[in-house]
Amino acid sequence: MENNLNKYIAVAYKLYTVDNGESKLVEEATDKQPFQFISGYGITLDAFEKEIAGLDKGAEFDFTLQKDDAYGDYEQEHVLDLDKDIFCINGHFDHDNIYKDAIVPLQNEDGNRFLGRVLAISDNKVKIDLNHPLAGKTLNFKGHVVESREATNDEIQGLINRMSGEGCCCGHHGDGDCCGHHGDGGCEGHHHEGGCCGHHHDHEGGCCHHHDK
Repeated sequence: MENNLNKYIAVAYKLYTVDNGESKLVEEATDKQPFQFISGYGITLDAFEKEIAGLDKGAEFDFTLQKDDAYGDYEQEHVLDLDKDIFCINGHFDHDNIYKDAIVPLQNEDGNRFLGRVLAISDNKVKIDLNHPLAGKTLNFKGHVVESREATNDEIQGLINRMSGEGCCCGHHGDGDCCGHHGDGGCEGHHHEGGCCGHHHDHEGGCCHHHDK
């Protein structure tokens, strides 16, 4: 596996969820817009990387990941009712970004970042689902390797900078990057970020504060 570290890999694929023998297309990465990552940094699922990292450019793949190798079970305790004032800007609720089915970046007091989907909005609560959209699903990836080579020093440094929060890394499969879904850490004392690289709206003592970067 050591020979597969620090490789720049780009793949085109179709991702299907498999339920009772039936497949449903849920995502596609094309040759023009492939999914790109550098191996060995936890950017993508371990099982996904293990299947891909040893393949050469042009190789085709077709593999299935069970939920335990993908995004785990759907956890009801990851559905939270958060105070509505967390999502305020200058004392006013952020209607532009917080609406049903919106994907919202959050950060807790420990600095862990989460992506949550808005399920419902009431008079003083916002119901947020922190489960990954593919939690509880069996996943089937079909595609081919667009590029596979040793990553350059600049590419590795750029990745490290993004993982340190100096940029925006929004890869779909990331579970450790700046916009990836994190399942660890507590979920109290959230901060709502008005976009991956946008403003921060911090919740302190029930007050709404707007901080420009």
